Amino acid sequence: MKPHVLLAWAGALMLALSQTAGAALPERTPDGGALPSLAPMIEDVSPAVVNIAIEAQVRRAQNPLMQDPFFRRFFDLPEQAPTRRAVAAGSGVIVDADKGYVLTNAHVARNADKIEVTLKDGRELSAELVGLDQEVDLAVLKLEKAKDLTQVRLADSSSLRVGDFVVAIGNPFGLGQTVTSGIVSALGRTGLGIEGYENFIQTDASINPGNSGGALVNLKGELVGINTAILAPSGGNVGIGFAIPTNMAENVMTQLIEHGEVRRGVLGVTVQDLSDELAEALDVQARKGVVITNVLADSAAAKAGLKAGDVVRAVDGQPVNRASDLRNKVGLSPVGEKITLSILRDGKPRKVTAVISESSQQVSAGDAISNYLKGAELRDLRQGELSHVDQGVLVEGVERNSPAWRAGLRGGDVIINANRQDVASMDELRGAVDDKDAALLLRVNRDGGIFFVVVR
Repeated sequence: MKPHVLLAWAGALMLALSQTAGAALPERTPDGGALPSLAPMIEDVSPAVVNIAIEAQVRRAQNPLMQDPFFRRFFDLPEQAPTRRAVAAGSGVIVDADKGYVLTNAHVARNADKIEVTLKDGRELSAELVGLDQEVDLAVLKLEKAKDLTQVRLADSSSLRVGDFVVAIGNPFGLGQTVTSGIVSALGRTGLGIEGYENFIQTDASINPGNSGGALVNLKGELVGINTAILAPSGGNVGIGFAIPTNMAENVMTQLIEHGEVRRGVLGVTVQDLSDELAEALDVQARKGVVITNVLADSAAAKAGLKAGDVVRAVDGQPVNRASDLRNKVGLSPVGEKITLSILRDGKPRKVTAVISESSQQVSAGDAISNYLKGAELRDLRQGELSHVDQGVLVEGVERNSPAWRAGLRGGDVIINANRQDVASMDELRGAVDDKDAALLLRVNRDGGIFFVVVR
């Protein structure tokens, strides 16, 4: 029975039951067939979805009074260890049964000292971290001494449509494997501030804490996404969950397996969304696309002949409707890959081929400068990279729930002042921080708006 027919029968059955309360439950469909059920598909897929338990050392929140030896001696209080052992749970999906590769979220496996994976059949296996990418929030694990595993088939997530039925499988609240169902509520969700590169599938299938890294599958039992986040103003599921599409996940997974990291390339342009006013001023009929505002010297874009004022409409045939579309395509393309940009120049269509080049910018971990910047990735701002600020330290990305995240720093922010000292580079930021354990007063430029951030 086809999936849409199956769901139609399920709906009809529920309606019939509501109208005939108290009547005996039917054993067959009106045409004599078996009652529709997702059970056969779930039975095939669920062995590929695993529960993940991690152990990690985390920094303990320190009360200043507890650091005073006289205070502790007066009240006879023991000295606290600076770190504590933490245990967390999540989910994962076996994507290669032969090699034991498991795909999950980066925030599930990050900082783990020990990773234990529990299979559907109850087996417990140790796993090692192959690599992770915090910008997309994906990680790859490798199961040790794994035999007789089941893997999930990967679907082409670009074929998803709003309204398609999907099923989420994971380990919410550490309860064990749980299945929920819903539909695709929206596609291409961006601008949520959840990850550095965003192109989420939105679903109303119930996703709760612990589902992170679990599977979002279609009715054929194919993986269409990796569950990663929920919008939960009340702290629980409200029917708005997000998953990373498999096409994006597969790209990142391949690089993590090959290199242990994602080697992101750059095009060397700054862009802004095409507005009606810009379209009119540039004399183009299009109303969707992005406008190149600056081309960096000696960049891949400059070598390809791109110019300020060009309107990018598509990359490799995929529409570019907003700046995030172009950023995702470039940022997720391996260094050396050729991409074809469909542009409008002076109102006339053109095709330009560019070769993605390696970024020359060194990205540093924030905790190398201050313990309270842990979770932030920082680098020097390139000249002409952003139109609203000339110099400073760019926050390349921020790990969720890290000290930097809780203080309000986000990817794309530019630090222009630290501890009342102007900073134009990473070296100047280091010079402005005397004590790695001291609180920081930062002045930040975010899209042209300037504000203070206290990180502690």
